[in-house]
Amino acid sequence: MENLRKEYKLIDLFCTLAQIPSPSLHEEEVINKILEIFKENNIEAAQDEYGNIKAKVYPTDNTKKTLLLSAHMDVVGDNSPVNIKLNGDIIETDKTRTLGADDKAGVAAAIMLAIELSKNKELKHGGLEIIFTRDEEQTMTGIHNVKMNEIESEHIFVLDADKLGQVLFAGAGYTKLTLTVKALKGGHSGIDIDDNSRLNAAKLIAELVNEIPQGVYKKDDYGVITSINLGVIAGGGIETPIDKIKESNVPSAKYMDIIAENAVTNIINTKACSVYSIRSSNRTYEQNLTDDIKEIVNKFNKKYEGLAQAYIELSQHLPPFEKSEDETLINTAKQAGKNLNLDLDISSFHAGAETHIYANNKNKYGKNFKPVLMGVADVYNMHSSDEMMDYKSYLKGYDFLKECFKCFNNGQ
Repeated sequence: MENLRKEYKLIDLFCTLAQIPSPSLHEEEVINKILEIFKENNIEAAQDEYGNIKAKVYPTDNTKKTLLLSAHMDVVGDNSPVNIKLNGDIIETDKTRTLGADDKAGVAAAIMLAIELSKNKELKHGGLEIIFTRDEEQTMTGIHNVKMNEIESEHIFVLDADKLGQVLFAGAGYTKLTLTVKALKGGHSGIDIDDNSRLNAAKLIAELVNEIPQGVYKKDDYGVITSINLGVIAGGGIETPIDKIKESNVPSAKYMDIIAENAVTNIINTKACSVYSIRSSNRTYEQNLTDDIKEIVNKFNKKYEGLAQAYIELSQHLPPFEKSEDETLINTAKQAGKNLNLDLDISSFHAGAETHIYANNKNKYGKNFKPVLMGVADVYNMHSSDEMMDYKSYLKGYDFLKECFKCFNNGQ
């Protein structure tokens, strides 16, 4: 491992940062190290009020546009030691904790490019901005506290994908949908069972769930655009078993068994609910899906008018990252990939990232950001003690990033 670090400055930089534990909202030590590295290389860098880092390499050609690189400094894990070792082409830990390649691979690559650019006065470019955020892995408070109106760049490579050559131009947002059914008249499951005015809310919600779509709602050649997933159905006499769970120390794997064994069955239930996740990278398709669900609910309410009522509640947790009509970065990546004979995966992804926050904001000139999510290494088993990174792919990924920067500036 030491020989590899001596041979490649990028690998040494990555290991230096990865060996510093930086769980979400406890990134102080790695922040100090990053600022120290920037200072040693005479690169302007500072923390904002939230602790994010912003750095800048000034342009050598003011006729060209500035490019922003973004990555996050926190990792999944705690403050325990990060013991790194080499296993063939794989950089991994001793299996006691995460490696932190998510996203210190992105952080180190951005720093290395900034260092090279600061020393190369011959390359004509429009400058490089860098933002390293805190708390991406938990609640994204870091990116939400970035002062977007101080950023000059319009185009952004977010270096946080997990495979070399990934260039992801759209990503699904996340909306929580809660469906609730209330029966207007409950009763005893024996005495009142023959009263047709006493409907069971648990049975009624099953009827609704059967009508509401599940799974893929829209997709194209690049992948899933809009989907819906049923997360939970709750209804009936579950208060008693929930109280038993609170009083006990049983593992969570036993919760369903406790509910089944202790559920109250002698009442005609008056309330039930189901909770869904809706993911979409297209606002129109998401609206079409929610309109379909509202129509299903409206028909239900007409059918059971005076006996039961259903209603839905929508809560957006992450806005969609929609594909931009500006394909500058896609074309940049294609040219860079061609120059390096590197196969690319240009597609959308059905999950969330900091790209979503950038894509829904504007820079200091009032222009919408055009981000893409880029992979600079093959990283496996992220968020686990088996996390590992192929170092040869990382070296290629850094070459790809450098080539993208050159192509971005040559294309203007």
